[in-house]
Amino acid sequence: MPVARPEPQEPRVIAHVDMDCFYVQVEQRRNPALRGQPTAVVQYNDWKGGGLIAVSYEARGFGVKRSMRGDEAKRVCPGINLVQVPVARGKADLNLYRSAGSEVVAILASKGKCERASIDEVYLDLTDAAKEMLLQAPPDSPEEILIEAAKSNILGLPSDASEKEKIVRAWLCRPDADSEDKLLACGAIIVAQLRVRVLEETQFTCSAGIAHNKMLAKLVSGMHKPAQQTVVPSSSVQDFLASLPVKKMKQLGGKLGSSLQDDLGVETIGDLLSFTEEKLQEQYGVNTGTWLWKIARGISGEEVEDRLLPKSHGCGKTFPGPKALKNSASVKGWLDQLCEELSERIQSDLNQNKRIAQTLTLHARVSKENERDAVKKFPSKSCPLRYGTGKIQEDAMKLFESGLHDFLEYQNTGWSITSLSVTASKIFDIPSGTSSILRYVKGPSSASSPAIPDSSSVPEDPSLDNNVYVTPSNEEQCEPSTSEKEDGKKYSAISAKQCSANEAKRISKKFPEVKGTSSILKFLSRGQSALHEKRKSDGLICSHPGLESSLEASRAEEHNASAQGADRSSTNCGAEPSGSNAWMFNVEDIDPAVVEELPPEIRREIQGWIRPLKQPNTKRREAQEIKTDTCTVEW
Repeated sequence: MPVARPEPQEPRVIAHVDMDCFYVQVEQRRNPALRGQPTAVVQYNDWKGGGLIAVSYEARGFGVKRSMRGDEAKRVCPGINLVQVPVARGKADLNLYRSAGSEVVAILASKGKCERASIDEVYLDLTDAAKEMLLQAPPDSPEEILIEAAKSNILGLPSDASEKEKIVRAWLCRPDADSEDKLLACGAIIVAQLRVRVLEETQFTCSAGIAHNKMLAKLVSGMHKPAQQTVVPSSSVQDFLASLPVKKMKQLGGKLGSSLQDDLGVETIGDLLSFTEEKLQEQYGVNTGTWLWKIARGISGEEVEDRLLPKSHGCGKTFPGPKALKNSASVKGWLDQLCEELSERIQSDLNQNKRIAQTLTLHARVSKENERDAVKKFPSKSCPLRYGTGKIQEDAMKLFESGLHDFLEYQNTGWSITSLSVTASKIFDIPSGTSSILRYVKGPSSASSPAIPDSSSVPEDPSLDNNVYVTPSNEEQCEPSTSEKEDGKKYSAISAKQCSANEAKRISKKFPEVKGTSSILKFLSRGQSALHEKRKSDGLICSHPGLESSLEASRAEEHNASAQGADRSSTNCGAEPSGSNAWMFNVEDIDPAVVEELPPEIRREIQGWIRPLKQPNTKRREAQEIKTDTCTVEW
């Protein structure tokens, strides 16, 4: 349900920029022969000519609508050009359009805070840019106004077409205007300049709405398409909203809007003015009631988020009619393809934008055999996201199996899937200045190690997706012993060889004859005797052998037990067995905040070193790792 947000203390200038039939424009740029011709872009589907996802204004003049199929569009407009969306992995590939949208965003973001709402629409907070213009170069001469700005549609002004440009120029330069309208006028000029730049640099046209909040800017951006902009002065807000149908308002197109119509008899936003805030709160709750009361008056405190990148990555596919999936093998085949695409996109996001996704979610639309109108829906399932194509594919299939189990409720009945999608969400920027854990461990490989995980640290080859990560077990943690030196000072020590023996037993038991295993241990420093001597007296050095050295140590003890007996009794915590690949670290040097930013496998391993916890039952731990919960994906 909608929630009212506090309104800013000072007036803002917000713009919503929406590209005009964007997919068609992208195809027209690729093939200029399509310019001026009735054109539509169809999504990959061989049923009735495919579904239309974008229609040019020339085709709309013949009555072609986006809800039509390709065959129907040809009947309505025989000369229409139908361009198919690129196809990859048996489904539509929108990367071409995403890249073109990024070109536009790069231009629009040059003037203020920019929020990319979708592939082809953007919100801009131009408040600071408008204030700067008002101080340094205010619009005071109608003749100097940019032609594109003079074509603006300003709500509340006379609609005399012959005098429109003259009236608009005068409004933009009014010396007696209040501060809010002056800022809005500056915002209109800035948006016009940006739209001209977009056209010159990308060949794309766009429309825009300029107002004091996001809600109003969004509502008017499409009023005068294509290639025009609309301005909403504060004095015109009530008249504009008075006749606006309830269903046209964002968040009122569904059940809440229907409830307003059915329960309160509200047909337009202006009708809400007849209800007190208390009445609306009583009907819909405190938060939603207050939100309804505010939007009826054109009040919205929602801020523009400074975000140029998507909040999530999703890949989906529909299977209508006879194409529905009815067995696990077909589901796995499509899931593997969807996960492969998702893995490529999140890996690209990581490499290019230094962002990491944390949650994998599976959505599906499923129906039971002979139950067309079943009330229960297939539950969305989520789990922590593990990078690597094979791991994502494995986890997605487990999520599907878990969801199907809950959906069927132990019923032995047939089922069919008409929609399937996977999403990577909870994407966070890696903070600037963040370094790898390698920074805290002195060693010859540290200097050349990357500061953040990249493609080199994420297995892309499916054969590498089963790497074993050696995590210290609390059951086999080396127990410290206390002794006194000649000077009488006490210190804590861990027997390196005892630790080596314990680890060798654990590895030989759990991972016999394992080859190609990998762990963060291999990156840590080896043989740093000088560093060891410096920290030995701190009592904070722990020696931990790698997998190979553990096995070697185990064999050495079997053959040389008597020869090493004396050494074992006198070896302190910092001692390194001859020929071992032991590494050392000082727990005081490790920043816990950095540990939390590491991938889950490495994070658990590091936390086991610096804060050993009680080791849970292995079977229980494995069950917990695949446990999933339902969550909502944000777009």
